[in-house]
Amino acid sequence: MSVRLTRDLNAEGTGSGAIRRLVREQQLTRVRRGAFVAVDADADHRQLIDATMPRLSPGHVLSHTSALWLHELPGDTRTLARVTVTKPGKGGTSVGPYLHRYRTPLPDDDIEVVDGLTRTVVARTVVDVGRCGDLGFAVAAADAALRRGLSHEQLEARLQVNRRHGIKRARTMAELADARSESAGESLSRVAIWRLGLPAPELQFEVTVGGTTYRADFAWPELRVLGEFDGKVKYGDLLRPGETAADVVMREKRREAQLRAAGWWVVRWTYPEVFHPARLERLLRPALFRAA
Repeated sequence: MSVRLTRDLNAEGTGSGAIRRLVREQQLTRVRRGAFVAVDADADHRQLIDATMPRLSPGHVLSHTSALWLHELPGDTRTLARVTVTKPGKGGTSVGPYLHRYRTPLPDDDIEVVDGLTRTVVARTVVDVGRCGDLGFAVAAADAALRRGLSHEQLEARLQVNRRHGIKRARTMAELADARSESAGESLSRVAIWRLGLPAPELQFEVTVGGTTYRADFAWPELRVLGEFDGKVKYGDLLRPGETAADVVMREKRREAQLRAAGWWVVRWTYPEVFHPARLERLLRPALFRAA
């Protein structure tokens, strides 16, 4: 686990405010002033699974957020402090310090064994998270599953047979799911926009300005408004050979200036706005209604 210094994070475009947020969200741990390590929730959860499953009686199936993690689908890392399992049958749920156990019917075709671990299949996992989890993260998982090849028909088939508590929320998840979303942040943004009652945007919208084609995460073409979810600053991923993070910042600024000059209104936001929709509304509503 390598130590990252503040200057290293700053060089990648992660400012002091973003660092504080990552610490609050338990994605970074401060080991001393100006030095941090990334929290490896994935490794911790695998260790928790390996330590928990041998203690359980036969028949337990990894499900919900644990199955989501095994399928490498996005989810709320804060839920990884417990292993989630389902024991086929009838009954309620029980929650302990390290285990969240569901008792519910589980057909054989909802179960698979991979690498020695018994888990729910992708479609069942997404529906379970849609029933029992946060809607935004459930849509993020459904979007990612659709991008990987899960069909809406497969999702709908599981919804038809799964009529337990929370199924209405799972149906909303399925209605909102869209394979065009390319990140969890974009998925969470769409859910926030939907909850705010704002017009639904077009996704991955292409705009050609001065012979160059740009693609925006969100667009309201009739209003000439574009939306960009920045998420964790990823300037390091955008670096071209010989470039610095400052070069990427300037390139993005020139891109935005060209779009504005062509009559487009550009709105950018990050995770704090997504997790506090009132902030997102303060950014988007004036742009949308100003354009209107």
